[in-house]
Amino acid sequence: MGDGDELHEEERFDVLTKTGLKTGISKPRSAVHRDGDYHRAVHVWIFAESTQQLLLQKRADHKDSWPGLWDISSAGHVSAGDTSLITARRELLEELGVNLPNDAFELLFVFLQECVTNGGKFIDNEFDDVYLVTTLAPIPLEAFTLQESEVSAVKYISIEEYKSLLVKGDPEYVPYNLEGQYGQLFDIITKRYQNNMEAKSLLLQKKLNRYAPISLDAELTGLSKEDKEALVLLIQAARIMDDIFYEQVWSSNSSLREWLKGRGQLSEFDMLKWKYYSINKSPWSSLDENEAFLTTADSAVKLLPEATRKVAGWKGLEYKAAFPLVKPPGANFYPSDMDKMEFELWMKGLSDNEKQDATGFFNVIRRHSDSHSNNIAVISNPNPTSDLYIIPFSQEYSAFLSKAAELLHKAGDLTTSPSLKRLLHSKADAFLSNDYYDSDIAWMELDSKLDVTIGPYETYEDVLFGYKATFEAFIGIRDDKATAQLKLFGDNLQVLEQNLPMDNMYKSQDVISAPIRVIQLVYNSGDVKGPQTVAFNLPNDERIVKDRGSSMVMLKNISEAKFKLILQPIADLCIVKEQRELVDFDSFFTHTICHECCHGIGPHTITLPSGQTSTVRLELQELHSALEEAKADIVGLWALNFLISKGLLPKTLVKSIYVSFLAGCFRSVRFGLEEAHGKGQALQFNWLFEKGAFVLHPGETFSVDFDKIEDAVEGLSREILTIQAKGDKEAARKLLEEYSEMTQPLNTALGKLARVEVPVDIAPDFPVVTNLLHKK
Repeated sequence: MGDGDELHEEERFDVLTKTGLKTGISKPRSAVHRDGDYHRAVHVWIFAESTQQLLLQKRADHKDSWPGLWDISSAGHVSAGDTSLITARRELLEELGVNLPNDAFELLFVFLQECVTNGGKFIDNEFDDVYLVTTLAPIPLEAFTLQESEVSAVKYISIEEYKSLLVKGDPEYVPYNLEGQYGQLFDIITKRYQNNMEAKSLLLQKKLNRYAPISLDAELTGLSKEDKEALVLLIQAARIMDDIFYEQVWSSNSSLREWLKGRGQLSEFDMLKWKYYSINKSPWSSLDENEAFLTTADSAVKLLPEATRKVAGWKGLEYKAAFPLVKPPGANFYPSDMDKMEFELWMKGLSDNEKQDATGFFNVIRRHSDSHSNNIAVISNPNPTSDLYIIPFSQEYSAFLSKAAELLHKAGDLTTSPSLKRLLHSKADAFLSNDYYDSDIAWMELDSKLDVTIGPYETYEDVLFGYKATFEAFIGIRDDKATAQLKLFGDNLQVLEQNLPMDNMYKSQDVISAPIRVIQLVYNSGDVKGPQTVAFNLPNDERIVKDRGSSMVMLKNISEAKFKLILQPIADLCIVKEQRELVDFDSFFTHTICHECCHGIGPHTITLPSGQTSTVRLELQELHSALEEAKADIVGLWALNFLISKGLLPKTLVKSIYVSFLAGCFRSVRFGLEEAHGKGQALQFNWLFEKGAFVLHPGETFSVDFDKIEDAVEGLSREILTIQAKGDKEAARKLLEEYSEMTQPLNTALGKLARVEVPVDIAPDFPVVTNLLHKK
């Protein structure tokens, strides 16, 4: 464990803040304990699933602390420049001779120890990252290679017996206070292996029931023969976007996907796990604040014969591929153990071009040390300031993107539409070059019956910074009649910009008309997990928004399904009888259109008080997505009222738009406050309720106060637009913290909907695609 031994060259530790973030300072070990600096260590527990036993090591007799006592499987301090995970792997190898890859280590929790010993001369303020390695069966004791200076023996002990010994304070065991934070270890393992399959199945079925299954058909008769052939290739390319997205969410997501799929027919419970996983595309539930609905116990089994010393008659170590209980905020765009401080310290040493790449949409961040992840013996960090490096998507996902590019080129050769041909060829080129500018321009100029959106766009998965884009695909048939009816909105963007409720100094003089396309969705893939989108406004690249504006796509059959299956039942339960008939599809769909339009107006590229040019996304970082969704919603409501006041929309829409929006608040906030749309919706509802624009009645129903709603909408629009224009992250944080919470009025409505089991969203399937691929 290396705690207390004399070293030829004294080990240095990274000094942390009281919240566990790196300060950028390192100090010798003795100085850290003398001054009481916060630092980090790791605890690694090996758990045998079949016998429900933990592996303990006996500390060497000469150790200066707890000599000769039974303790954690493996532990040690994190040296300066090293990461927690690398340290966990190295300690396990050095002390026990067990060499395991990253995906064997599950971070259960972080335990803060604060104590003073040796008459106040030794101050230990230590963050302990507690890892669990789950093996199928106990590792034979003769397979271990013990580090004699640290460990004198190892043994397995049942988790219940070990817990009992700790509670009694048995003198042969290093003491741990199970009444404190460390009791979580035993609670987590015990709960994980409770064998109540019926209760677990009922819980998963209840979660599944929140999604209303629906088959979405789209008429293909308007497509040429060539475009129908191209469509099959496009669907195949879209399925590759799924493969990439699974990789982007979490490093071991793809192996978990294959494991669950392969076991889906073994039992009803296994089938439920696979179905719910397929909706969320990860082991974290989108509608439950990303709470894990699976555990490592449900995960894939991997065999690693070379992990330990060979033992006759034993095939080798089998472990469960681990995943964290808490969804990684940086998804798989950054090293799993990288925090914001480390990233920002690294950024200071980069050139301007490198900084652009580091924060760009289409690159991932990796560690040099992780490039040797299968050989822990060579993992070291000779230069702690430069362990991070940048890899373009075209390299990181090259195996997927080269195949997708081939399919797009073939589809581009087949189609008879010039604009679609240009889009598909340019997007295929972008997949290989990592330069998406030309292909995004081609997407904006698409004028084809067969409508295609494919590539990396949205940044919602990057909760750490909001920088990195996920891959997605939407393939549909353009609804020409509905598209023609919407020209009004795109043509009036500049007028809306000049009349926005914010200071004139922040308004852009060159907003470009936004093309709007309405489609009937045929197939979607990639970043379409959990709640289904009804529309999108792209691209998100600020260079293109500034130069060319943006374009919108409305998914009409998705909107119709959501209105019928979700919004109408919500209105029947939550809106007062006198206003219930004002909730209609036209108002719902019209506001959705305006929401997407309003992504294209307001601040994007901004000038900071220092005179430096930046973007709202870069300044607000992880807060950008939620605030941008709230802006598009509330400014969309303001914009509709403005267009009605100018006679561009009928006055009969006024009341129905506001009441439909109120019903829509309850729909979106059910997505959860970890999701950008849900968080943004909570902000709007709570603001409007506070201003008296929304009213709660004794029968747990709500209404709109038409005398107050207009001013309240304009006030919130001004607040958000001004925060964005200033790039004021602190003001954004304060606004979201104050209003993006589950207040009593929201809980009243959501409780009512839960009791009646109104679906939260839809789970579409696409029979047209099944038929096409079957014929192919």
